[in-house]
Amino acid sequence: MCQAQSLWALLCLFSPKNGSGFYISFIYNKNLFYNGKTMPHSDLPSRALSVLHTSRYLFNNYGFHNVGIDRIIESAKIPKATFYNYFHSKERLIQMSLTFQKDGLKQEVRSIIHDQKDLTMLEKLRKLYFLHADLDGLYHLPFKAIFEIAKTHPKAYQVVVEYRNWFINEIYNLLLTTNTNASKQDAHMFLFVIDGAMAQLLDPNKPDEREKLLDYFLNCLSSMNE
Repeated sequence: MCQAQSLWALLCLFSPKNGSGFYISFIYNKNLFYNGKTMPHSDLPSRALSVLHTSRYLFNNYGFHNVGIDRIIESAKIPKATFYNYFHSKERLIQMSLTFQKDGLKQEVRSIIHDQKDLTMLEKLRKLYFLHADLDGLYHLPFKAIFEIAKTHPKAYQVVVEYRNWFINEIYNLLLTTNTNASKQDAHMFLFVIDGAMAQLLDPNKPDEREKLLDYFLNCLSSMNE
C-alpha cells in the first residue's frame, strides 16, 4: 500500500527550497493603471498588448533575468517612451505578463471543474494535471517565476502566490466532492506533483514521466482514502 509519507518525500525533491511563500494571502489588483484609470487586459491598446505578448514569449524562452527592457522594446518594435508610458517598469510588465497567464489558467480550471460535468473527479484531476504540466502551456511562465523573481520582483511574484493558493483551494474543494475526509495537504501534494513534472520536463537529461508521477499520486490518494 502506498504511504503518504513516501509521496511527500518524493515531491519535496521538486518543490522550491523556500515554499512558505506559497501560502501567503494577499489582495492583488490585476488592472493596469494608465492615465489615471485602471485598464483590464481586454481594454489595453494594441501596442501595449503587443508588448505583453512579446515579453511573455521572451521570458518563457530566455528567463526573466536574461531579458531586459531594451530587448523587449526592440522585439516589440516600439519606442522606449511608449513602453514607459504603458508599464513604467520591468516589474510592472512582469506583473502584467503573469496576470495574463493566471487569468487564462483560472478560466481553464473553472471550465474543467465546474462546467465539464460529465467528467469524474479523477478525470478532472487528470485534465488539470496536463493543463499545468506542459512546457507549451500557460503554467510554464508562472512556474519559472517561482525560482527566478521571488526576491528580485516581489510584487510581480505575488501574482504566482495568489494563483497557487487559489488553485489549491479549487483542488481541495474538488477532492471533497468524493471524499469528505480529504485534506488541504492532498491538494498541496497535487500541486507539488505538477511542479515535479515541470522540473523533469525542463531537464533534457530526464525522460518524460508525467504519467508515472500522476499515477503514483492517484494511487496514493486512493490508498489514503481507504
